[in-house]
Amino acid sequence: MRGRRLALLIATTVSATIAAVIVAVQPWVTPLPSAPPAVDIARLRADVRHLSVDLYPRSYDQVENLDRSAQFILAELRSGGGRVSEQAVEAEGVAYRNLIARYGPEQGTVLVIGAHYDSHGDVQQAARNGGEATPATHTPGADDNASGTAALLELARLLGRHPPARPVELVAYTLEEPPYFRTEHMGSAWHARALRADARPVELMLSLEMVGYFSDEPGSQLYPVSGMEALYSRRGDFILVAGHLGDFALMRRVKARMAGAVDLPVHSINAPAQLQGIDFSDHLNYWREGYPALMITDTAFLRNPHYHRAEDTCEKLDYVRMGKVVQAVFALTRGTAVGGDQPFDSAAGSAPR
Repeated sequence: MRGRRLALLIATTVSATIAAVIVAVQPWVTPLPSAPPAVDIARLRADVRHLSVDLYPRSYDQVENLDRSAQFILAELRSGGGRVSEQAVEAEGVAYRNLIARYGPEQGTVLVIGAHYDSHGDVQQAARNGGEATPATHTPGADDNASGTAALLELARLLGRHPPARPVELVAYTLEEPPYFRTEHMGSAWHARALRADARPVELMLSLEMVGYFSDEPGSQLYPVSGMEALYSRRGDFILVAGHLGDFALMRRVKARMAGAVDLPVHSINAPAQLQGIDFSDHLNYWREGYPALMITDTAFLRNPHYHRAEDTCEKLDYVRMGKVVQAVFALTRGTAVGGDQPFDSAAGSAPR
């Protein structure tokens, strides 16, 4: 009797473990093949450099530079052919702004893709050093998050040349970084609240949060929980799609489209908010408004040792693999819904098959 009970306990434990792995990691997803158009790698590199060097620093306290960054993004979105607008954002009496570009039909359930364009600045540390912003206190923010912003701008150019059959909204957010992170002042919080106030249906929001740092070195990828490396990779050679537990089916569809578009490994995780890093970006605010949202990331500080440091500079990024991330996200804009059966064929222009 004891032997049967022990066997049943072991079997139950193993089954629960396997089920948990399947829910969290999304194995055995069949890629949905597509052939997205080419990405301008040189343009990605130039945009990251412009944001992280010419427009440095882009933190909340450097209002003039943050406004210059907004002007640059606005001009690029306009040249990309979208319907462009600005959204006013206010924090403690200071005016900031989100930049928005819309593509496809004006009505219908929208796919939102966003990235924050501000960078981290330690104002208190700068004050101790005489008040001057230096790379030691204000990171150049090449990966965090000039990479996501540059990816968003390249998506704008692709969507301008290949208009989607469904509504797509690109948003460049202000004020993602501290001290406003997790507050109602975040640019993405303003945008998510506006969608809810307008009763706008949202199929999915995607946050592009640090998408340019990759490494093939063993041990270059860290994890928030010991043992996770057995489920993924010890090398930082993949892009991660992260979401909460309730988005299991949605995650499978997103992963299938992304993995079918490029040869870059696409990993995924569905996890509770208690897992470190799972809600560390703008998608958090769409969850708060009840919208489905996922983060696309190189895993930030779990891979990039230069996170929020002076060394987060443009020459350290991998623009070829970053371009593949752009193509993978572009594949999600095809068809009439994420996970639909209409893969994009670049030889056929913008028409879904």
